[in-house]
Amino acid sequence: MLDSVRVRLTFWYTTVLALVLILVAGVTYFIYARNSEQRTDSDLVELSDAFLTTLEAELQDQQGPDALKSAGIEAILEHRFRDHIFILLDASGKPVASSWDLPATAPPGKFTLERALSEIASPLSIQAASRPGSVFITLRGGRDGYRGYSRKISLDHQLCTVIGLQSVLARKEMLEDIRATFVWTIPIALLLASGGGYFLARKSLAPVVAMSSQAGRIGAANLHERLAVQNEKDELGHLAESFNSLLDRLSESFERQSRFMADASHELRTPVAILRGEAEVALSQQGRSLEEYRESLGVLHHEAERLTHIVEDLFTLTRADAGQYPLQPHDFYLEELVAECVHSARTLALAKKISLNFDEAPESPIHADESLLRRMILNLLDNAIKYTPEGGAVSVTSRLAANEYVLSITDTGKGIPADLQPRIFERFFRADVARSRAENDGGGAGLGLSISRWIAEAHHGRLELTRSDSRGSTFTAYLPAAPIPPATSD
Repeated sequence: MLDSVRVRLTFWYTTVLALVLILVAGVTYFIYARNSEQRTDSDLVELSDAFLTTLEAELQDQQGPDALKSAGIEAILEHRFRDHIFILLDASGKPVASSWDLPATAPPGKFTLERALSEIASPLSIQAASRPGSVFITLRGGRDGYRGYSRKISLDHQLCTVIGLQSVLARKEMLEDIRATFVWTIPIALLLASGGGYFLARKSLAPVVAMSSQAGRIGAANLHERLAVQNEKDELGHLAESFNSLLDRLSESFERQSRFMADASHELRTPVAILRGEAEVALSQQGRSLEEYRESLGVLHHEAERLTHIVEDLFTLTRADAGQYPLQPHDFYLEELVAECVHSARTLALAKKISLNFDEAPESPIHADESLLRRMILNLLDNAIKYTPEGGAVSVTSRLAANEYVLSITDTGKGIPADLQPRIFERFFRADVARSRAENDGGGAGLGLSISRWIAEAHHGRLELTRSDSRGSTFTAYLPAAPIPPATSD
C-alpha cells in the first residue's frame, strides 16, 4: 500500500496533522484548565473578602457569648451561593459556624463537616497563597471535590479562621466536555483531512501518472512524441519540459547514430566491394600474367589502405566519444610542427601544381599532444589541397592573438555553399558538389574535419570555418598559448 506516492503523501500529511491537532488540543486544554483554576481561586478570594466584611458588620450587632456564632450564621445566610460552603473556626480550630448548621446551605451528599475538617488538616491539601496568613485548599471528596480558601483574621480580639469552599464539579464537567469534544472532533478532522489530502494528492499527481503512461509508450519507433505540458510554470510542467528536452537530445543522438551507421556502412561497402570484386576477377581468370597479378594486388593494397584509414578514424572518434583517448602533452614549438607538416604535404601540392606557402611565424612554445596536433594540421592541409584546383594556392599562417595561437589554412577552391557550411564538421559529411569532390579522388570518408575539431577541443581550443566563398575557404584553429594540464578528452 505504501508503494504509492499518493498513499505515502496522505499518510505523512495525516500523521503530521494528527500530531499538530493533538499538540494544539493538549496546549489548549492545559491553558483552559489553568485559567479556570485561576478564575476559581480569584472568585474564592473575592467571595471570602465579601464574607469577612459581612461577618464583621454582623458581629458589631451581636451581643453575648454566642455573638461570633450568631454573626457567622447571619453571614452564611447572606452569602448563600450554589456549590459554596463557609466554615468559621475559632483559635483552637473548632468549628463555630458552618453551612452544615443551616439546611438551606448544607452541601448535598455524604460530604460532612468532619470529613472536610480532616482533609483541611492534611498537609497535602494545602497550597500557599499570595496573602499572609492565607492558603488555598484542595479537597478530594464530595461531588468530585472542592477548591477552598482559608484566611486567618482577628475578630473582637479573637483569632479566627474563615474557610470558603467552592465545588469544582462544574469546572470538571466543562473540562470533560472539552476532552470529549477533542476526542470526537480530532478523529473526524483527521478522517476528512486524509480523504481530502488523498483527493488532492491524486489530483496533483494525475499529470505525473499521465506523463508516466505516455513516457512508457514512447520508444524508438515514436521518439518524436512529446509529453503534454499542462502548466509550464509549475514543478510538473518543468519536469515535463525537462523530459521533453531529454527526448529531443535522445532523438537527435539516435538520428546522428543512425546517420553515422548508414554513412559508415556506405563508406565501408565501397572498398570492401572493390576488394571482393578484384579478388574474384583475379581468381576466376586462368593463365594471367605476372603484371596483371601485380596490378590486381596494387588495387587490393590501395583499397586495403583506404579501409584501414577509415577504420582507424572510426576507432579514434569512438574512443574520443567515450572519453578513452588520453592526451600525452609535452612542451614543443608550434611553428616548427606547422613547418614540418607543410613540408610533408608539399609533395601532394606539387602533384596538382598547387602553390603551398607558410608565412614566417614567431616562436610559439606550447604544451600539447604533438601527434594529435600533427594529425589535425595534416588533415586540414590535405583537405585544402584536395579541394583546390590545379594551379591554385594554399597558404598557412600562424600568429599569437591575446592568449591563444591562431593557425589559419586558406585554399583557393570553389568554396562551400552557405546552406552546407553548418554541417561541414559532421561525420561523413562531404560537400561533393560544392567542393567538386569525386569518389576517385582518393579522398577520405568525410571524417577528417570531425577528428580535427575534436583535437582542437581536446586541447581546450576550437576549430572554425572562418570564411568560405567563391574565392576559397579558410579554416582557423585556435589553441591556448598558456600551458594546459594533461586531461582526458571528453
